[in-house]
Amino acid sequence: MKQLMLGNKAFARGLYEAGCSVVSSYPGTPSTEVTEEAAKYDEIYCEWAPNEKVAMEVAFGASIAGKRSFCGMKHVGLNVAADPLYTMSYTGVNAGMVICVADDAGMHSSQNEQDSRHHAIASKVPMLEPSDSAEALEFAKLAFDMSEEYDTPVIIKMCTRVAHSQSVVETAERVLPEDKPYEKNIAKYVMMPGNAIRRHPIVEERTRKLAAYANDCPFNRVEMGDTSLGIITGSTSYQYAKEVFGDKASILKIGMANPLPDQLILDFASKVEKLVIIEELDPIIENHCKSLGLTVTGKDVLPIEGEFSQNMIAEKLGVEVPAHVSLDEALPGRPPMMCAGCPHRGMFYTLSKNKCTVLGDIGCYTLGAVAPLSAIETTLCMGASVSSIHGFNKAKGAEGEKKTVAVIGDSTFMHSGMTGLANIAYNQSNSTVIILDNSITGMTGHQQNPTTGYNIKGDPAGKIDLEALCKAMGFNRVRVVDPYDLADCDQAIKEELAAEEPSVIISRRPCVLLKYVKHNPSLHVDHDKCVGCRSCMRLGCPALSFRDKKAVVDETLCVGCGVCQQLCKFDALK
Repeated sequence: MKQLMLGNKAFARGLYEAGCSVVSSYPGTPSTEVTEEAAKYDEIYCEWAPNEKVAMEVAFGASIAGKRSFCGMKHVGLNVAADPLYTMSYTGVNAGMVICVADDAGMHSSQNEQDSRHHAIASKVPMLEPSDSAEALEFAKLAFDMSEEYDTPVIIKMCTRVAHSQSVVETAERVLPEDKPYEKNIAKYVMMPGNAIRRHPIVEERTRKLAAYANDCPFNRVEMGDTSLGIITGSTSYQYAKEVFGDKASILKIGMANPLPDQLILDFASKVEKLVIIEELDPIIENHCKSLGLTVTGKDVLPIEGEFSQNMIAEKLGVEVPAHVSLDEALPGRPPMMCAGCPHRGMFYTLSKNKCTVLGDIGCYTLGAVAPLSAIETTLCMGASVSSIHGFNKAKGAEGEKKTVAVIGDSTFMHSGMTGLANIAYNQSNSTVIILDNSITGMTGHQQNPTTGYNIKGDPAGKIDLEALCKAMGFNRVRVVDPYDLADCDQAIKEELAAEEPSVIISRRPCVLLKYVKHNPSLHVDHDKCVGCRSCMRLGCPALSFRDKKAVVDETLCVGCGVCQQLCKFDALK
């Protein structure tokens, strides 16, 4: 049956049709929907793991047990999972294992713009790169066959535009392969030096075989048109190139990003007059072509950063840009901000008021860095806030300890914050860590995590008690506050910063967007009492604005959290 399907949904359908049985992932935009969609198939066991390293190791375990398996993550998540990935390249697999990594060129929801092809090259693992939903489905199926034939995990690299756009796919029935029997094989699966050194030549031989296969595989194809211009491209850049050039160029579409097809590239280059490489981010295909002795145009005219577009490619390569309509006026700025009623706002306001140095982390609460709260001063990677405050306070001593805090979300804490907290307890810095517990994984769209008590399907699951966990890790001072209560937050911050030992504050209130959260009636402004002092505006709440020298509440946004009322000395917010 043919239907329009989101790239990530099509990928999940490919997992289903290929007979994948076990899925373990950590949510990360733009990869999240692959696992969410896979979880809708009862035939597949799906779970959210605490982090990407765990997810990859779960998938590996299922693979050696004989079931086809999958794990998914965004590009920075592959950094976390790199440890098992590089050694799995040596061990190989049993049943097929597929890894999805979704890159985010343009940094729509990411802290960097790295190119995951480097991981495939460095780990010597094959990588496929679909350019639309149909290929996402088909490549997922073929990847399992490749994984089993070449005894290797296979990475499929998505990107934001392929993951989150729709195109036509044709679905098929699920084919469940027979389980592969598990066989004890210490030389293959126990990677101590004596065994690993014998596996390395196997990896190199596999790479040579894959490189030969790449020249005649179903993932790469040549589309001959006008031979005055030859384009080598892949992923979403292929779609842009086709739209800009049509038949006015010949195209070598690369669907197997690693290893690249030497002979196919050379044969293609011999048939065209000029060779152009169109690829987002790093010049990986370009540098490979140059290593083959080819003269190419690429990053000398196309940018190395950001997303491409049809118009940008046309402009950079000297093609007339089609006529288009421009708006007469610029759209008003719409900076990202925390939602009206967000439970993090009260805590960030209090930290800002107390002039705290706040080391931040990855999550929607990172928005605490923007004005007017301007609270967070660092954001590096998952869990870094907890590790960094320890180093910061060891360097600064009492000067830092009395005014510095770390903030981290509940899901991020489970992902990578616990080891940093263990370091604080073990090596004893006088550090205050604030866990922002909003009862969900918020930034990626409300996925469950080990602290929520529910699994990926919403069924009851194991629930980690944050207070008990922190106490078990060696913290005597663990307290819970309601971030809607500014006085309580203020007292907690002052007392814990003044204490002469490490402490944890758990700022607990569910995300305001959760369906079970009941909102209070919207507030309104008594304009007779409002003096226009703008105190309420210091919260940066999108439900509050200022007009005609008076505060105004947008009743369609306000959830009645009451935080702004606590700032108004004139009782003007009712």
